[in-house]
Amino acid sequence: MTSSVAKVPGLIRDLYAIVGRLEVEFPGRKFTLDGHLVGSIGEVVAADRYGLELLPASAEGHDATAPDGRLVQIKATQRKSVGLRSGPEHLIVLYLTPAGEAEEVYNGSGKPVWEACGKMQKNGARPIGVSRLRKLAAEVPVGERLPKVR
Repeated sequence: MTSSVAKVPGLIRDLYAIVGRLEVEFPGRKFTLDGHLVGSIGEVVAADRYGLELLPASAEGHDATAPDGRLVQIKATQRKSVGLRSGPEHLIVLYLTPAGEAEEVYNGSGKPVWEACGKMQKNGARPIGVSRLRKLAAEVPVGERLPKVR
């Protein structure tokens, strides 16, 4: 792990501690880590873990290029699902734990995931549950997964 990415688990733990303190101070309010923050964390962790070259922020459809040239969409979540706006060439989904770890949920072709997604929501994304992604991941041949380099 590069030195900067090696700091991510501790920083995520710090964020969860801050969220906990905010929720104690303001009972009945939820302070969730979501949106761009979680997505950006997932992107830098995946780039380091799989040797990806990140595309410019907010690039349409994909977030990175793999060493073999595949275009990769990276999704990170702390919830029970993720949403896709289009069918990616390759998809990596990471689940961020309160301990600061990024668990691989899915690493494979985006086509079967896109086909399994639900209907388009008002936000323009089609949802798919983490449990469904784990089942689809079990069907991905090892040779189609991006190998971890760190």
